Amino acid sequence: MAFATSPPAESRSTPPTTFATSRCVSRVNASEIYSALNTKVADGQENPLTPIWSLKLYEVQRYLALTGHMWDGYWVLANRGAWQALPDDLRDMVAWHFNQSALDQRADLAGLNTSLRTELETKGMQFNDVDKDQFRERLRQAGFYTEWRDRYGAESWRLLEKYAGNLS
Repeated sequence: MAFATSPPAESRSTPPTTFATSRCVSRVNASEIYSALNTKVADGQENPLTPIWSLKLYEVQRYLALTGHMWDGYWVLANRGAWQALPDDLRDMVAWHFNQSALDQRADLAGLNTSLRTELETKGMQFNDVDKDQFRERLRQAGFYTEWRDRYGAESWRLLEKYAGNLS
């Protein structure tokens, strides 16, 4: 995702950085982000460190703010009938391995982010560690959390806040 410099337009799916920075989001295909930044069609982008490294965005972007505002998880889905047809011990074993793999993936990603930060700094990128409480407060004031709480419902929001802390 890339950011242009005009104020945000109303959107059904407004990214948090739009709320926090008053920027307009321009959706740019990953293969075009480099040229969008290079030609100033966009003045920023919102991606984890891995694509910033692999797409060589450090060549056309000097500053990077670490807001910690997004997390992507992998969902494992199964046909309910097929899943329930498995014996309990097999379901328990598969579930344990899926959960363990998720924890392993998170640890791998944390290590990768640390090493990529170092690599990106050697390429000239300057990191800004954002005050996450201040960033969340700006999102709260702009109505971001209210929008998503209303969209997901009270029960889902309660579960999210159980692990993420109070958001709204």
